[in-house]
Amino acid sequence: MSTTRALSPTSLASAGRNRRWAGLAVLVLAIVLVVVDATVLVLAIPEITETMRPSATQLLWIGDVYSFVLAGLLVSMGSLSDRIGRKRLLMTGSAAFGAASLLAAYAPAAGWLIAARALLGVAGATIMPSTLSLIRALFPDDRERATAIGIWGAAATAGAAAGPLLGGVLLEHFWWGSVFLLNLPVMALLIGLGLWLLPESRDPRPGRWDVLSVLLSMTGVIAVVYAVKEAAANGPGHWNVPVTAVLGTAALVLFVRRQLRLETPLLDVRLFADRRFTAAVVGALVAVLGLAGVVFFMSQYLQLVRDYSPLRAGLAEMPAFVGATVTAVLTARLARAAGARATLVGSMAALGLALGALGWLQQDSGYLLLATVFTVVGAGEGLVYTLSADMVLTAAPAARSGAASAVSETAYELGTALGIALFGSVLTAVYTRGVGVPADVPPAVAEQARQSLGAAMEAARTLPAATGTALTEAARGSFVHGLGTAAWLAALLVLAGALLAWRLLRPTGRVTRP
Repeated sequence: MSTTRALSPTSLASAGRNRRWAGLAVLVLAIVLVVVDATVLVLAIPEITETMRPSATQLLWIGDVYSFVLAGLLVSMGSLSDRIGRKRLLMTGSAAFGAASLLAAYAPAAGWLIAARALLGVAGATIMPSTLSLIRALFPDDRERATAIGIWGAAATAGAAAGPLLGGVLLEHFWWGSVFLLNLPVMALLIGLGLWLLPESRDPRPGRWDVLSVLLSMTGVIAVVYAVKEAAANGPGHWNVPVTAVLGTAALVLFVRRQLRLETPLLDVRLFADRRFTAAVVGALVAVLGLAGVVFFMSQYLQLVRDYSPLRAGLAEMPAFVGATVTAVLTARLARAAGARATLVGSMAALGLALGALGWLQQDSGYLLLATVFTVVGAGEGLVYTLSADMVLTAAPAARSGAASAVSETAYELGTALGIALFGSVLTAVYTRGVGVPADVPPAVAEQARQSLGAAMEAARTLPAATGTALTEAARGSFVHGLGTAAWLAALLVLAGALLAWRLLRPTGRVTRP
């Protein structure tokens, strides 16, 4: 005769709690993979430059097309997840991410790599909003959810900071495509565990998915980002800049007006009436814009100016990983102790000052300066990213958490794309105009050297020793000058964003006398 033993309410609650935290581990795995993919490539840029010989414009596209496409699709995919189910979209996007990674690893030319990175952006857009909105479904308790978002934010910021180190380890032993092949086993694990551990979650009354709104949001975001990119690269007078700027702005205006009329909008733009929501989105956008525009090129500085190996360059950036991990985990505690306003603005101010310190960077600057900057940058970004995500998520209704999460992620990815495009173009412009090519360098080689630092290093190898050394030093000096200029501009932008966030989060209540 067999007997069954009933579980006590305490045991059932414990089992449910354990399953929730195991589900969080799956979501952390997903977000780490997506953010690592955004930064793991930076240390491979010199090798890609040597292998594929992309133009300066193609090099920028390789770096930012991933975030560029993510930014254009996140709102649409976040709203779609509310309708068809966040788990279903996460699993579908994960499979697509693996397939696109395989295409990127074996891309035969720069154009193919750009296309594969764009496909990765499409797949990533289905993953990112689903992870944050599923956290809300897993953790209905406010305090538990704040802790879960802190862990999620720590994983996201630490993953982005650890990407270069991971890339460095792989590039020490394999070719550049290995940074994409790493995604395949992780995706297989993610899908297997996700199907088992994650609950399905969707809006019970989703309404119609408005295709016209999707097209307007995509057109608006992509056109505006493209206009900024081209204006920075070729000047605002080029015909395609005002055309795409007007097209993008018009599409976004029509998008907002349509959302205000729809009963179930793709994005509830009325959320921006909440100053807390707006400050969080603006803070994330501005902070990441300034950060991405400079940090993307720091790996080139370490490898091409300081002659670090990929692994050593990755290790040199480890303080950012430590800073991001520690502060992201402590975000909820810091916000409760000091208040969300002081925490967000203080972290943005620290980030801005750290970026400004890079303006004094020289070819032979000591590592203490770099380590300090990386630590403060990582700490500031960890706080901004995690706190802004929590502020956005708590300001939105639970049924619209996918779309609200997408707004937070759009700010992050849009900031990344704009940062690389804008400050990368500034750096390139300063480099091109300032590089002093020795007089005895052939015109064709001189033109190659003016394209980028990587191209100059390659050109120097074809010249006599003395001339090649002179060209290398001139190119390095011009690159460092451009990096410093971009860093100062990024610092001013982030500090201005901190002031704006301070104003948006100021108390509005008035004390009335009895």
